[in-house]
Amino acid sequence: MRQTGPGGAVGEAPAGIRLQKVLAAAGVGSRRHSEELIDAGRVRVNGEVVREQGRRVDPETAIIEVDGERVITRSGLVHLALNKPRGVVSTMADDQGRQTIADLLTEFPPGLFHVGRLDQDSEGLLLVTNNGELAHRLTHPSYQIPRTYQAEVNGPISRRTLRRLASGIELSDGVARAEKIRIIDQVGSRVLVELVVREGRNRLVRRLMEEAGHPVKRLLRTQFGAVTLGTLRSGRARHLTRHEVGALHSAVGL
Repeated sequence: MRQTGPGGAVGEAPAGIRLQKVLAAAGVGSRRHSEELIDAGRVRVNGEVVREQGRRVDPETAIIEVDGERVITRSGLVHLALNKPRGVVSTMADDQGRQTIADLLTEFPPGLFHVGRLDQDSEGLLLVTNNGELAHRLTHPSYQIPRTYQAEVNGPISRRTLRRLASGIELSDGVARAEKIRIIDQVGSRVLVELVVREGRNRLVRRLMEEAGHPVKRLLRTQFGAVTLGTLRSGRARHLTRHEVGALHSAVGL
């Protein structure tokens, strides 16, 4: 598009979209609130503090931060939290006719995929997105994103066993450990243990607990990085908040 400049000169229209409009569209707040953030020096574009209200940016390529938190402005990206029920397989299609996570996501656009997996008998938080780079980094071992689980087992569990789980247990594919572990409930022989691990190895929590002498009867993932399951109902999905998406990107250096 061409426009008439000062003195009647004809030139190209400025490229990009006004920063305050991009921020408002990304859910930071109203356009007026976004302007106030810019005035206060709380917005950075590609590492530079921007105080200019007319600054135009390309939302598809610009790295925009508010108070140091990444704001995702690329169009078409979807980031979801899904509460996977027990019995559902963590695939988008299954040649055995089993229920898949795709069956739970029919109200969302196509092209989504899951970030890591939960085995068929496990339940709880599963991230789903179409953001390939983010998904790759979240599951890459080098970033060690924490995952929190609640495991129901038969007790009692000794302090020695808890210390062993925290210090490391030799598994078939190497030593693994729980970064944090605590008993959060105990009724009779039923014990509910909360564990935090930083690896995504196949069935890691189940194998750890079995090797420790307490096979898992029920396993629920309650947190992945900055995202928590909260009160999300089983079988339902929700869009991640702007803060959750920003925190996930920051955790993997995006």
